Amino acid sequence: MNDIEAHTPEAEFEEGLRQGKILLQRDTVSAECHFPPRIRALGEATQWVEASGHGTVHSVTVLYPKPPREPYNVALVELEEGARLMSRVDGIAAGEVSIGMKVRAKVLQAEAGPLIVFHPD
Repeated sequence: MNDIEAHTPEAEFEEGLRQGKILLQRDTVSAECHFPPRIRALGEATQWVEASGHGTVHSVTVLYPKPPREPYNVALVELEEGARLMSRVDGIAAGEVSIGMKVRAKVLQAEAGPLIVFHPD
């Protein structure tokens, strides 16, 4: 990775995940948080903030693969900071995840790289 790639918003976000942190870009004027990380527009000032990890399931879908694989969910979670991200909710049966459910994020260090998952809060 060259110096330019090392300082992209995606690289900074990934480095935060490797440290177990979920970093969001926050607009310093509106205080709105952005996800996914992005390159700022000219004149736009942002800062990195660590997300609390608390969120609410905004939408959920349960997928039923062929056996022997188990059903799993894909959830759109709105973090307390206002940013929304896609992930899954672990720790309960896939069909028990519901809209409005309070969840808490955890960063897993998987073989393919860091991964954000949620658990019921």
